[in-house]
Amino acid sequence: MTVLTRRTRRLAAVAVAGALAITLAACSGGGGSTAPQSISKDGTDDGSTITLWTRAPLEKQAKLLVEAYNDSHKNKVELTVVPNDDYVAKVGAAAGSGGLPDLFAADIVYVPNWVKQGLFQDISSQIDGLSYKDSINKGHLKAGTADGKEHVLPFVLDLSMMFWNKDLFKEAGLDSEKAPADLAEYAADAKKIQALNKPDTYGTATGLACGGCLVFTWFPSVWADGQQVMNEKGTESLLNSSTAKDVYSTWQDMWKAGAVLPASKDETGPTWTAAFTEGKVGVMMYPATLLSSTKFDVGVAGIPGPKGGGSTFVGGDGIGISKDSKKSAQAWNFLNWMMSEDAQVGVLAKDNDVVSRSDLAKNEYSEKDPRLVTINEVAGKGETPFSLNFQEAFNAPNSPWLTLIRNAVLGDGNSVDADNKEITSVLSQ
Repeated sequence: MTVLTRRTRRLAAVAVAGALAITLAACSGGGGSTAPQSISKDGTDDGSTITLWTRAPLEKQAKLLVEAYNDSHKNKVELTVVPNDDYVAKVGAAAGSGGLPDLFAADIVYVPNWVKQGLFQDISSQIDGLSYKDSINKGHLKAGTADGKEHVLPFVLDLSMMFWNKDLFKEAGLDSEKAPADLAEYAADAKKIQALNKPDTYGTATGLACGGCLVFTWFPSVWADGQQVMNEKGTESLLNSSTAKDVYSTWQDMWKAGAVLPASKDETGPTWTAAFTEGKVGVMMYPATLLSSTKFDVGVAGIPGPKGGGSTFVGGDGIGISKDSKKSAQAWNFLNWMMSEDAQVGVLAKDNDVVSRSDLAKNEYSEKDPRLVTINEVAGKGETPFSLNFQEAFNAPNSPWLTLIRNAVLGDGNSVDADNKEITSVLSQ
């Protein structure tokens, strides 16, 4: 299952997650983290059975990792794959009854809240002891850090990238080997493809009724110009900056020019990448995990900003040892192995998945396809924004972020400042 489905299905869980937040905090005694236990550098491999939960969208990667670990260790990981729409509720119920598994993965956007609620153990000393710590994806580490203590490692990364259809670029007289250098060039290329007047073919596409799709693909344009979307604490929206307004006005211009797939206006997520996958869109900000399922020749680059550059939204899931685990040393043995070259390259890269360590971006598998090297390298430059109220501010179906975008792109664009204040109002609650 792709990042597309993961990200759009997440929206259905927003209401459940919000309702559970108070319950989880009460069940776990509020914030903080479980006191770290004494664990050796590599953990313990003594033949114990370790339980692990993950969401169904990560089943492929989780199974590959678990099978490889079980084949090479005395310990055995017992994997439970939970339907995506049921995951938040299942974690909440287990947290309240003391029944969390030894390890569980969590959508990186949920991680800050679940860390605050004390659902993960503090594994700072173990992470700090890794010789390659500085190469581990910083966005995921940051999301799992509270009060200077680290609680999660990256499990599976999701990245947003700019893709372009090389055949359509050639037809439009564009250089099919050259990525649009900035957002203005992105728009110009989209208009040239639109000018081909091919049936059911459009310059670009997006999900203008999908808050999750838009943070995934438009936040990177702000970061690419060296700007931020929120303050450091995640309590104030900065999405009325001149850079952000340039992003909105560029998309408004493409929309008015007819270069955006019309269905984008009401796209809530389920089919937002379908037209590109079918070869009907020229250039698009697109999930990197769909590269292997895109059957025609595409170029891949980081998402540019108004001034150029390139960035990405580093999403996916983090994983940590639960507050209820009595096998922390064995659980760490799995996490320690999971971050090793054997797992990152020998399991994930071999399956064309993104590695979580920048020092392994170039490896024997990625170098067979330069686009994979590009994706891995951009991952190290991307960001993972987080706020305790991220879901309500950005991903909820009626979020103030979605209101801002629709007013800025489909409307007259004059309410960005007021709409941005509404986002801050939610973030600061």
